[in-house]
Amino acid sequence: MSLVELFCHVDDFCQRFQPTWKQQQLASGLMTRQRPGQLCLSEIMTILIHFHQSHYRNFKAYYKEHVEVHLRSEFPNLVSYERFVILMSRLVAPLSAYLYSLFGHCSGISFVDSTPLAVCHNRRIRPHRVFAGLAKRGKTSMGWFYGFKLHLAVNDQGELLACQLSPGNVDDRKPVPTLSKRLWGKLFGDRGYISKKLMQQLWQDHDLHLITKLRKNMKNRLMLMSDKILLRKRAIIETIIDQLKNISQIQHTRHRSPVNFVVNLLAGLIAYAHQPKKPSLRMADAGLAPALIHY
Repeated sequence: MSLVELFCHVDDFCQRFQPTWKQQQLASGLMTRQRPGQLCLSEIMTILIHFHQSHYRNFKAYYKEHVEVHLRSEFPNLVSYERFVILMSRLVAPLSAYLYSLFGHCSGISFVDSTPLAVCHNRRIRPHRVFAGLAKRGKTSMGWFYGFKLHLAVNDQGELLACQLSPGNVDDRKPVPTLSKRLWGKLFGDRGYISKKLMQQLWQDHDLHLITKLRKNMKNRLMLMSDKILLRKRAIIETIIDQLKNISQIQHTRHRSPVNFVVNLLAGLIAYAHQPKKPSLRMADAGLAPALIHY
């Protein structure tokens, strides 16, 4: 997606979202006047999302070396980098709403997983103050980390269905009921989601069948061949997480504000949602989807 196409898509959303958002802010007392700024909301959002689509790894370098040098004609009312960082802190609500509008539709086959978002090196945990009281120590198969967990649900086309952020010490199974509110059919996860109570809850509340691999010390159980095939395809969500971290850059350890950490995360997820080619199982093309969804 080009910069112009991205801006048009974002601006169309802002035209619908901004009037309601302003009325809510005025009614709650969070905003007392409606003076327009140099940059409109859609311009700020476009710059943030476009950064996660670029090859730059540092937003300051992107803004000073690319936006201020090469995008002056597209954004004639640019503000200084310092001012832009202040404006970023106001975008949590519009970016959250925009991301929600980009979520895909459940096809009956969904995958769930979590990934750590470290906010500093383990040796710097003690003097770290930016996320004091928010970030927690957690442990994954790769070792200990200090930060948060991003919980994701995706469909077989690689589209995001739901996401949730939690401290690093939260059990992977805890956010699943919230993530699965819009899901139906079958939900595939790794061994970290094994829970008889969770399986029964999802079935009773959402008619959702949770399917996981078995631990070595568990008794073997009969499983449909289609479910075994889809369990092997669970790597699709791991590929998506890899792209989120290495292409959309949702994780780095240079944050100086919890709010801007959330803004960076949301913009990275939106950049992935706009990605033209996503990891996909392509089951519909092969005519396998109806047979695999049936149970």
